[in-house]
Amino acid sequence: MQYSGKRRETKSFTIGDVGIGSAYPVSIQSMTNTDTRDAQATLVQIRQLADAGCQMVRVAVPDEEAANALKQICAESPVPVIADIHFNHRLALMAMDNGISSLRINPGNIGSEEKVREVVSQAKAMQVPIRIGVNAGSLEKELLAKYQHPTAEAMVESAMRHVRILEDLNFDQIKISLKASDVPLMLDAYRLMAEKVEYPLHLGVTEAGNAKHGIVKSAIGIGTLLAEGIGDTIRVSLTGNPLQEIPVAKQILRSLDLYPKGVEIISCPTCGRTQIALEQLVDAVDQMVSKVDKPLKLAVMGCVVNGPGEAREADLGIAGGKGEGLIFRKGEIIKKVPEAQLLAAFQEELDKLL
Repeated sequence: MQYSGKRRETKSFTIGDVGIGSAYPVSIQSMTNTDTRDAQATLVQIRQLADAGCQMVRVAVPDEEAANALKQICAESPVPVIADIHFNHRLALMAMDNGISSLRINPGNIGSEEKVREVVSQAKAMQVPIRIGVNAGSLEKELLAKYQHPTAEAMVESAMRHVRILEDLNFDQIKISLKASDVPLMLDAYRLMAEKVEYPLHLGVTEAGNAKHGIVKSAIGIGTLLAEGIGDTIRVSLTGNPLQEIPVAKQILRSLDLYPKGVEIISCPTCGRTQIALEQLVDAVDQMVSKVDKPLKLAVMGCVVNGPGEAREADLGIAGGKGEGLIFRKGEIIKKVPEAQLLAAFQEELDKLL
C-alpha cells in the first residue's frame, strides 16, 4: 500500500539489506536493553525483536568488551545491527571491523579532526552509513547559552554542525534524528530540518515514558510527521522491554497505510446495544491473527444493526447479536451462527482467506 500523501524526497541508501530514504518504505527500528557484552542475551532479544517485525536493531557500545562482542552479534543477527557510540572513535573503528551495518555517532564529539577523518574514511570504505543523533537534553553548552534553552533552531544548528563535518569529508550516507521528550519541540525540529537537507530522517520521541504515556506521545509525534510526508525510519521509545515498541510502531505506520503487512482489526467501542462479550471476542481474534503477515482488514462489531455496514470494507468480520452473531465479508452477510460458535466459524472463514 502507498500512503496517499506526498512523501518528502530524500537521498536513499541501504543499511544491511534494509533500504533507507524515500525510495524505500518507512522502516521500524528498536534498541536492545541487554548488556551488549553478553552476546547470547543480546542475540536472544534481537531475534525476538526481529520476529515481532523490527527491521534494524541498535545496540549500546560503551567499551571495548562490548565492541568485541559485536563480532558474534553481527554474524548471527537476523537483522542489521547499528552501533550506538559516544565520544570514543576507537570503538567506532572496532564496531565496523566487527561487522556492524551502521553507526550512530556524532562526529563532533569523538575527538580531533584526525580521529573523525579516520572513522569517516573507514565508514566510506565499508559503506557504513552514519546517523547523526541530536537530543534536546544534551545540546552543546554554547548552543544552550545562545538560545537560552533547547529550541528547534538550537537542535537543527547542532545537527548541521555534524552534517558539515561529514560533508567536508565527502561523506553523504547520513541519516539524522532530532529527538525530544516534548512533542511540539520535536515536531518543530524535524520540520525545520526537513527544509534544510535531503538526508533521511529517523523519527522518535525520546524519553517518552512507559506505555501509558509513551504510546500516545509517540503516536502523535511520529504520526503527525509521517502524515506530512516527513520521516523514513522510526523508533517508538518506551520504558522497559523493547518488544512492546514494535506493535505500536507497526500500528502507527498501518494507520497511515505505510505498513503493507499484517492485519488491521476494526472494532466498535461498545454501546447499550452490545449483547455479547465483545472485548474478549476482539482479544481472541487479535491473538488468532498475531502471526499473520498477509494484509487483511478484519472487523469485530458489537451489534447486527450497524456492524456490517460500518465495517463494509473489511475483508471478514463478526457482528454480534443476542446469543448469536453474523459472519460477514465486505459488508455482505454470509452466515448466522450461535454466539458459542462465532470464533470457530470466523476461524474457518479466515483459513479460507489465508
